[in-house]
Amino acid sequence: MYKVLIVDDEIFVRKGLINLMDWASLQYEICGEAENGLQAIDMIEQLKPDLVIADIRMPVLDGLALIKRVKEEGVHQPLFIIVSGYHDFSYAQQALRYNVQDYILKPVDEEELASTLRKLASTLNQKRLSILSGARPITESILETLLQSELSEQSIDQIAGALQIPAASPYTYMLLEVQDLQPDGMTNYVPAIERVMEQFFDHHGTTLPIQVRDHNQYGMIIPLQLISGLNNDRAELFNRLRQQLEKELEQTVALYVGESVEHLKEIANSYISANHCLDYKFVEPSKSVLFAEEVLKTSLYYFDVDEELHSKLIDQVEENQNEAYEATIAAMFEQFHTKRFAPSAVSNTITRSLIGIINSIRQMEGDEEELDLLDELLAWQRKYRNLTQLQHIYVQFVQQAAAYIAQKRSEQGKGSIEKIKKYIDSHYKENINLKSIAAKFYMNSVYLGQLFRKTYGVYFNEYLLSLRVEEAKRLLRQTDMRMYEVAEKVGFQNADYFVTQFEKLEKLTPTDYRNKMLGKK
Repeated sequence: MYKVLIVDDEIFVRKGLINLMDWASLQYEICGEAENGLQAIDMIEQLKPDLVIADIRMPVLDGLALIKRVKEEGVHQPLFIIVSGYHDFSYAQQALRYNVQDYILKPVDEEELASTLRKLASTLNQKRLSILSGARPITESILETLLQSELSEQSIDQIAGALQIPAASPYTYMLLEVQDLQPDGMTNYVPAIERVMEQFFDHHGTTLPIQVRDHNQYGMIIPLQLISGLNNDRAELFNRLRQQLEKELEQTVALYVGESVEHLKEIANSYISANHCLDYKFVEPSKSVLFAEEVLKTSLYYFDVDEELHSKLIDQVEENQNEAYEATIAAMFEQFHTKRFAPSAVSNTITRSLIGIINSIRQMEGDEEELDLLDELLAWQRKYRNLTQLQHIYVQFVQQAAAYIAQKRSEQGKGSIEKIKKYIDSHYKENINLKSIAAKFYMNSVYLGQLFRKTYGVYFNEYLLSLRVEEAKRLLRQTDMRMYEVAEKVGFQNADYFVTQFEKLEKLTPTDYRNKMLGKK
């Protein structure tokens, strides 16, 4: 990919330009944005873009002044395209004087810019080919040029000669993925990979070029004539290569082997098929070597897991059912395999469940940022590169989330039950019961009864009765109210029921209690 820096003082213009093109299909990627020429100078030296697309009129340092400064003082020399809202011939003249590649008027036409970018790709290809020199004649940039460009026969022969391999010979492109549970770039595996490749392919001291990619992936072109015994058992041979790589790197390794081609000029086709192999990495979790010629014949699943599984998982997490949600997660990951989930579908499923769990946390007035594994799951593709690794960290996250929700429920329940007890203490004289109080506080009556007993060591009805009887005793001692009046005053609708409950608790009737207080026998 060729790197592009966008320079314009209008953020909407920059974003519009970025979204206008399918940059990847044209072999480009946006590496940065700058809002004026002065800022762009630093970014050019730091990011080393292949192409800079700059507006002419900008504050601090305009587009033409930027180009002049870079041409005269810059160490890195990218190509330039000028974008202008002014059809001014003097501007165009100056731009041409600085060897600007094109002068495009706003609003930018998609087809016009795409045509310019295609032409520039050829220029950039030739620029990269010109660096073929020295003891190691092929570089990563040349390898990318070979894989992503339509080159002339002369350029193909030039690269083949630099590699010391014939152009008219069978090849395959192989992707090597190091699954070390580390973010990209933490370890440089290139020297170790080079040692294994030279030994395995007996390449007589000539190092095969290695393309360093994102996600701890390394690409390389394999000359198939170097592999003895290929026609006998290709799977066994690449498995041996994988085993040697794992031994040398001391890490888990997966290989994705593209389709075989008969000429170096067709290697881009093998490159494309090897990349498509990555889409099948979760389909065959038990296999560490995938061949495009085998896996690409089958279709992939791009949807979600069964709705029943998703809903069940959220319920089990909220209820902190450890064994149950682990079984559900296992069923989800089994579906990834059996239904042949594409990586995007796996990602969507994980994201959906994360959203469900986060919503549960927020409903409990919790903060998902308190879960230290949240960031791991939000960016799991950076570290977890096979289903076993992903499932392990996913279960850990769910365990943490379930425990956190249980803790918040406990804290929330403690606060709620205290409010409920105060309410009972203030309203026990009224016609209240467990069901009516549960409804008032938006709780399940069974759960409320269990929570009350767990918190205060007594059943709700027993506590309510004790409050009413204590108040009845006070009224019996201090007033001459009739029994039905006392009963009604303390919340009993039926005087006979009041007498029965009073006697049950105090072991004597209300009348006997009053007489006892008056000293009567």
